[in-house]
Amino acid sequence: MTGGADKTALDMVYAAETEMQLAAAYAAWANGYDTETAALGYCLPFLIAAWVARHVPKGEGPLLDAGCGTGLSGPYLQALGYDDIEGLDFSEEMLELARARGGHSALTQAALGGPLPWADRHFAAVFSTGVFTAGHAPASSLDELVRITRPGGFVIFTVRDVVLEAGGFQDKFTELVATGRWQAVEESPAFRAFAVAEPDVLVKAYIFRVV
Repeated sequence: MTGGADKTALDMVYAAETEMQLAAAYAAWANGYDTETAALGYCLPFLIAAWVARHVPKGEGPLLDAGCGTGLSGPYLQALGYDDIEGLDFSEEMLELARARGGHSALTQAALGGPLPWADRHFAAVFSTGVFTAGHAPASSLDELVRITRPGGFVIFTVRDVVLEAGGFQDKFTELVATGRWQAVEESPAFRAFAVAEPDVLVKAYIFRVV
């Protein structure tokens, strides 16, 4: 790890093999998360707003920030005119910081990969960034995100390059297209998740329209 951040914290996150270990890693890191990732130039929570603004008209209905962490994306989407943004994260410590930041209309503790506590077709769009990476939420999470997004709505997210094939994400994309649940809209080129450090950490952004 470079850039002067806490190597142990990020190493614990990437080394987690169970949901319990990952929760413990984020609990230990929560208070230093924002300053340490900022030092690395972590840009995904802010960049995701560009894809939301490109595809989702304001006033269409509630959005879900799936894996919202400390709530970094919320205030920037609010500045762009999106005022009904709910947040989801499995770490209560992260949600406490998101709550203090005030960028979400509601915050829910739950884990991606399992059932989510919303009705079918509830959201106009869901977005998720930095969550589909090594040791984190599985590709199967996309099934629930599609379920809770209304037809014509969007699922917008980033995927780390090292899990795109190995984690089954590409297969899940193909399955959801083949079964008529969503249509591909946009796929970005690979780009750096950290503007300052970690040049080998590459992600792509994906946008699908729910059918």
